[in-house]
Amino acid sequence: MAAAVQPSPERGARSSASSASTASGSSQLLGIGQVLSKLTADFPDLTPSKLRFLEERGLVHPARTQSGYRKFSQNDLSRLRLILTMQRDCYLPLAVIKDYLADVDAGLNPPMPGSALPGGASILQTGRRLSRDDLTREAGATPMLVQDAFSASVLTPADSYGEDSLVVLKALVELQRSGIEPRHLRGFRQATERELGLIESALMPVARRRDPSSRAKVAELAMEIAGQLEIVRSSLIRSALGRIAP
Repeated sequence: MAAAVQPSPERGARSSASSASTASGSSQLLGIGQVLSKLTADFPDLTPSKLRFLEERGLVHPARTQSGYRKFSQNDLSRLRLILTMQRDCYLPLAVIKDYLADVDAGLNPPMPGSALPGGASILQTGRRLSRDDLTREAGATPMLVQDAFSASVLTPADSYGEDSLVVLKALVELQRSGIEPRHLRGFRQATERELGLIESALMPVARRRDPSSRAKVAELAMEIAGQLEIVRSSLIRSALGRIAP
């Protein structure tokens, strides 16, 4: 006989975007292992600890059996897929994702965070990979520009390239038309390395722990901090632009 499933006390008004299928019976609900089997093909870094971390942060609210086991509905599964995609493809911090989901749960129709990224980047990006020739052609770049991007460490040579590399190269094509070459962007790499140092320092106390839960939190917190740094950087740029063209 299936264990009775109790809704999480935190669900409240968010239930419409979480486990709405609970009422139709626990046979439609998924355990953590089943959720992982459905998502790890697209998100290979997903672990039970990461799922629990997302629950702790209030982004997903699985039901619980009387014995305390988490049970996820199909709505929960879709919600998790959206959260993980927004993290992976838009580098959005969990706080931003949580605010977006709260608006959706409230019946609003908020704009998708990161949907207006330059170059048409989207959280619905495919996982396709491009050869260097395909990357160059799709971006409308020249082989020389690609090589200059490698030399300036704006792009990294690889056997294949993802959508993020395509977005960057398209931006480099547009910048070149304004007289800005990859060599002018060397400072971007240096700034990135400095930001990485900040992230590593902030994560040091958690990274020293050896338990699996802490390792999962390191990856999540790294994304969170990177997202917050991006918000600060973007704000500073907008402020500077206001001084140039008030």
